[in-house]
Amino acid sequence: MSKLKVEKKMDEPTQERTAKPVEESIPKMEIVETEEMAEKEEKSETVPGIAYVFGSYNNTIVHITDLSGSTITRISGGMITKHSRLKANPTTAMFVAKRASEFARDAGINALYIRMRGKTSAPGVGPGAHAAVKTLSKEGFKILGVLDTNRVPRGGPKKKGGKRGRRV
Repeated sequence: MSKLKVEKKMDEPTQERTAKPVEESIPKMEIVETEEMAEKEEKSETVPGIAYVFGSYNNTIVHITDLSGSTITRISGGMITKHSRLKANPTTAMFVAKRASEFARDAGINALYIRMRGKTSAPGVGPGAHAAVKTLSKEGFKILGVLDTNRVPRGGPKKKGGKRGRRV
């Protein structure tokens, strides 16, 4: 909503005013933006990034880039805990996502496209992937989309044995 200022010419006599063309008798209006309106427009601007969440049964990695693909941060479960058996744990994945979100916020990102991936030919993503995505949303990022980019093998290399198969 804009505030309007109306300019009126008060020092002219009323008789002369009515004799002038219609365009001059219409009061002029100006659109004035207040500082609050300008601040709201800046705050509503979203700066998106892409979060690649790799969740296997051995580790969880969160890799955040801008839209052009330049890396902002890449944090893994091994950077958070020293126990190798806990790298894929959902609790460790939560701390991975928190640390990655700090760097992303410093870069000015406030919205994320999320691409989740697991180990190739695994039944799904690991236990830490969903915990990492949930933590990123709780950290204040607007989630624009979630995409599962898990790789599926199609065919693969030639099996051992010949034309008649492997003889045992």
